[in-house]
Amino acid sequence: MTASDWPAFPGAPSAPAAPAGAPAPRGASVTPVFVRLKLAVIRNGLRQSRGRTVGWAAGVGFTLLYALALGAGLIALRGDHYAPAAAVTLAVVLGLGWAVMPLFFFGGDDTLDPTRLSMLPLRPRPLMTALLVSSVIGVGPLFTVMVSTGAVIALADGGAAVAVAVPAVALVLLTCVALSRAVAAANTRLLTSRRGRDLALLSGLFVAVGAQLVNLGVSSLSSNGGLHRVTSVASVLRWIPPAPAVDAVRSTGRGAYGLAALQLVYAVAVLAVILRWWYSSLLRLMVSPDASTVQGVAEASTGTAARTGWAKRVAGLLPARLVGGRTGTVMERQFLYLWRDPRSRAALSTGLAVGLLLPLVAVVQHGTVYQCLWAAGLLGMQMYNQFGIDGSAFWTVAATISTRRDAALELRGRALTLVGIAVPYVTLVTVGAALLLGRVDALAETLGLAFAFLGALTATGTYASVRFPYAVPQHNPFGNAAPGQGSLVALNVFGGTLSGAVACLPVLGLSLFLHLSGHQELLWTVLPIGMVYGALVGAVALRLTAPLLLRRLPEILAVVGKV
Repeated sequence: MTASDWPAFPGAPSAPAAPAGAPAPRGASVTPVFVRLKLAVIRNGLRQSRGRTVGWAAGVGFTLLYALALGAGLIALRGDHYAPAAAVTLAVVLGLGWAVMPLFFFGGDDTLDPTRLSMLPLRPRPLMTALLVSSVIGVGPLFTVMVSTGAVIALADGGAAVAVAVPAVALVLLTCVALSRAVAAANTRLLTSRRGRDLALLSGLFVAVGAQLVNLGVSSLSSNGGLHRVTSVASVLRWIPPAPAVDAVRSTGRGAYGLAALQLVYAVAVLAVILRWWYSSLLRLMVSPDASTVQGVAEASTGTAARTGWAKRVAGLLPARLVGGRTGTVMERQFLYLWRDPRSRAALSTGLAVGLLLPLVAVVQHGTVYQCLWAAGLLGMQMYNQFGIDGSAFWTVAATISTRRDAALELRGRALTLVGIAVPYVTLVTVGAALLLGRVDALAETLGLAFAFLGALTATGTYASVRFPYAVPQHNPFGNAAPGQGSLVALNVFGGTLSGAVACLPVLGLSLFLHLSGHQELLWTVLPIGMVYGALVGAVALRLTAPLLLRRLPEILAVVGKV
């Protein structure tokens, strides 16, 4: 039985139920039902508490004021040379915002989850129409209409342009809403699963990175020739949906009717593709098995086995002498933790993103290549509190450690997991920054300092994990320590960074000596010396910390199990 065989849902209570497989009556429509349902969801949500009503009203007021300000600003640019660039840029930003919004606010809007309707006798096409119409009810669509209206007013010149502006606003609204629904439908299974809930942990990271990128954009606009660069970029942005619909108004005002028609047809074609994608996703959600069925469980287990095989392959890339026996098993387990555990993944993703963002800031602001050391430092800090993420499950690790060698191999596996990620990442970031900044002459020196710093942080992090462990809340994704252990977190972060910097002073001192003595031609020696020094410091720390781990297993288990 396919989705096209499902009986239509009657539009009124008095309508007789159609037999299974019967075609829907021509006059029946579920759109009014969904419109009333959307209004009821909003109304009942506001009835929950007075505080929620006040907060919603304040949020709506702020949003509408912001939309009015944007629209008024665009209208004020009417006739200006930069008005087309501003209009198409805002159109692209609107589309991008609607596309990513379901990924972060999926759980806050029950109407985004079409699986809640899978048990109702609804065909996908009537369901799409009803969802699309009901989706234009709300503050977000009103914001989009107000901003896009200001954009087309800024570009309209003449009666023909005004006539094109009306369908242009409608195309922008429908494209944004349909794109949001299509993204939500395509990712419903992901966003309702445990892995999807992990996105909430990363939302703050994306907001922070996005804010920094916005800051860079504003700084670039404020510099000489900033608006000219926007005009150059706008020549590309005007072909990114839904901007073609807005730019068609400008083309019409200039008399380029053929170009305007092409842009409108292009915008309609993109909307049709989005609707087709949405239809395919709805059809798959309605008829394909999920994890609640026997077939779904079998498919999920097969997919899980395929996805987890990569951990063993990654561990096998290192020399067999290093990853043989227990070390390889520990590395495989740690790689799976990084992939499956929300806190481990969030911490690693934050280190990777910020470690890339700071050198990018240096490139944009013509800074120094030495900012690439942030990448090594942020990843090296992941070595601290290695056992806190394990929580009460650390007893399964402690039960397998009976000798000093077992402890050394356990620590080696955890350290190699981090080093296996950090070394290629730091290398790529440093090489890229050096090339973009035109400082290839400082590449070897910077890499040597980065590897020495990474090895020093790995060494101090290994000792701190054994000597100063702390528990990580298992049910609070935003908590980084159990109550009463905040001082240990501060000690690990600040004390670890300081001790790591002190530990790599020999390599840093060598670099400073070569600079001050005028032997710049010997700065390349910092790279091999830094690599050897980092590896040596890490190996010595692992050997010295292994007996301490063996003695402190009960204490570590007692501490990290406090969740």
